[in-house]
Amino acid sequence: MPFSNEERDALLRVKGVGPKVIERLEQLGIDSFATLAQQNAAAVCSAAAAALGSSCWKNSPQARKAIEAAIAQAASLR
Repeated sequence: MPFSNEERDALLRVKGVGPKVIERLEQLGIDSFATLAQQNAAAVCSAAAAALGSSCWKNSPQARKAIEAAIAQAASLR
């Protein structure tokens, strides 16, 4: 199940978070602010890298910052 429209809109307002980041979160089963707020950015990036078979998500400072910002947004609005 995807993020609600309200949650999606809130995430898209976060610097560095775009449709692809949201899609990756949903692919990992992270599909609500309640779930996202409980995540660890490093673990999410590692899981995304493993799912894609690529180290780019794991090693990218931009990806980590985007996920950290998304987690912070979720924690502040849930």
